[in-house]
Amino acid sequence: MELLHGFGGQLLLGALTTLQLAAAALALGSPLGAGGCWLQLSGRPALQATGHAYAAVIRGVPDLLIVFAVFFGGSLTLASLTGRYVEIDTFLAGVIALALSFGAYTSEIARGALLSVPKTQREAARTLGLSRAQAQWTVVLPQAARVALAPFGNQSIVLLKQTSIVSIVGCDELMRKAAEASGATREPFTMYFATACIYLALTGFATLCLEWAERRASRLEAS
Repeated sequence: MELLHGFGGQLLLGALTTLQLAAAALALGSPLGAGGCWLQLSGRPALQATGHAYAAVIRGVPDLLIVFAVFFGGSLTLASLTGRYVEIDTFLAGVIALALSFGAYTSEIARGALLSVPKTQREAARTLGLSRAQAQWTVVLPQAARVALAPFGNQSIVLLKQTSIVSIVGCDELMRKAAEASGATREPFTMYFATACIYLALTGFATLCLEWAERRASRLEAS
């Protein structure tokens, strides 16, 4: 910690905020992704167009612009509603922006996973007397979940790294703390190298968890 001139604790606090950002965006973005997938597979043209538009627009725009749109657009919207300037919380803006991006990508992951399940599986379930809902929950979704596990996990790791862009609007996550430490000590290489090590530790742990989940899913499938 002495090597970091007393900023080690600040970097760890930033890492904690990074984890909180990622967890909150994951919790909010996953239902958004499920909703986007449902819209795309709904069979109704208007709903399908809405789902495809959401995925296409969000995936086609840099995440940094989404953060700006939520932060500055949110402040502008609140100002128009309240009649005075309101600055949106940077953490909240980051969570919403990251969740929108994560939801768009996971909607495509979920859609691809569901479409990968052969129609014969659904037909066989209906032949056995299961209702459409029962067939979906007991036959289709378990198979689709195994297909979606790896890409969903990889996207979650990407989300963890994407939290760094929220520093641009002043959120005190890891990159923001690193920038402050770099400016105070005038040792940017040391501070950003330490930051890189923290990110590697976080993503490495997430990767191990993903590999464990994949092995467990494989064992369940084999049994």
